[in-house]
Amino acid sequence: MEEEIKLKMIRLSQVEAQQVKWLWYPFIPYGKLTIIQGDPGDGKSTFILNIAAVLSKGEGFDDAMESGKPANVIYQTAEDGLVDTVKPRLESAGADCSRISIIDESEKSVSMTDDRLEQAIVKENAKLLILDPIQAYLGGSTDMNRANEARDITKKLGSIAERTGCAIVLIGHMNKGSGAKAAYRGMGSIDFFAVARSVLLVGRIEGQPDMRAVVQIKNNLSAFGHPKAFELTEDGFRWIGDYDITADEVLGGIAPKSNKLDAARKFLKELAGSKVMIQSNEILEMAAQEGISKRTLETAKKELGIKAKRVAGNWYWDLHRDE
Repeated sequence: MEEEIKLKMIRLSQVEAQQVKWLWYPFIPYGKLTIIQGDPGDGKSTFILNIAAVLSKGEGFDDAMESGKPANVIYQTAEDGLVDTVKPRLESAGADCSRISIIDESEKSVSMTDDRLEQAIVKENAKLLILDPIQAYLGGSTDMNRANEARDITKKLGSIAERTGCAIVLIGHMNKGSGAKAAYRGMGSIDFFAVARSVLLVGRIEGQPDMRAVVQIKNNLSAFGHPKAFELTEDGFRWIGDYDITADEVLGGIAPKSNKLDAARKFLKELAGSKVMIQSNEILEMAAQEGISKRTLETAKKELGIKAKRVAGNWYWDLHRDE
């Protein structure tokens, strides 16, 4: 005979509203689950390791990533060796490895329902917990393709994130379906996708073998973030920032119609050949005629080291560049 559960009601007037806090706005929220998914070998692990590295130093990829105070990170991985892969990658990224920890699995493997996850977050005062890949942390008896099982374990993990305020990131491999929407090419049951508040797609950029795109394909907490890109070369990881590409272009292996950031850089370099100081409004108007947004132009301006100066009450961009 089933135990009778007494009815309990919660009045919203007694609930204190809170604003969402962000590790990296609007991509990785604190106290919530985030999924980073993509095909094997496309740079998901390298991407999240470099996030861990900059956070351990109190830095960020950009102004939207929380910086200023070094953060502790727990990085749980089942695919890469700690000695020959994870540690060298972190050192290459300049991480403070004293702030990055791993739960010892020598006596018992970690799973998503493991109480040690919450214990570790509290013990280390971790701001970020990474499970890479999530398929390895389901537990032996869990079928990730069964909706009820996927929902139960992800809800438990979501509760841990909410109680601790830690950002929990799950790294997932895409399935092999072609032409399907990004949500359905993710890992196992769609319930993983449903419980996560943010989902990022990492993939190759057609025609540029060293480049990888990061596209947000789900965000329940704010407006979608602008697609980003990074580069993987013999010298390591290089963050690029804003990049004009869509999820369909990444999934379909289609070269983006145009890279607006490259166009913005070229536009500013050409302007520098004609004039040294140009009024800000004039530059913005000319860029708009070329289909370049203010945001993309500002990114190119920052990358090229162009400064704005106020002269006689008007703002000008100083396009003089020392070669």
